[in-house]
Amino acid sequence: MSEAKLSFKEMCAKFDVTPRTLRYYEYIELLDPERSGRSRFYGPREVARMTLILRGRRWGFALEEIRQWLLIYEEKGTEAQMRAWIELADRQLEELNLQKVQLEGSINELRQMRDEAERSLG
Repeated sequence: MSEAKLSFKEMCAKFDVTPRTLRYYEYIELLDPERSGRSRFYGPREVARMTLILRGRRWGFALEEIRQWLLIYEEKGTEAQMRAWIELADRQLEELNLQKVQLEGSINELRQMRDEAERSLG
């Protein structure tokens, strides 16, 4: 039994990405769909990779970091990929926590300035 494959248009719709984004992910070798003439078809492997790519982007990883991480699985297997993932995640968590502290400082400063402006009016 053949596994279901998505067309280019279906893949864009499933992940709510533009055709340009999908083509770019192929260009930088994050995705490698099957081709039949000018048509592209995305099987379960590509759907899983796209899910991981979009999660990685949401968490702030660079596309090159994601590409390298996906390549580890192909070259060294699951265990090596998970070890690399832990290192990447630890580094990104540290960065996100720093950004959170900076953002909280900006919010507090803005709130204080807003409150001072409101008091001066009233």
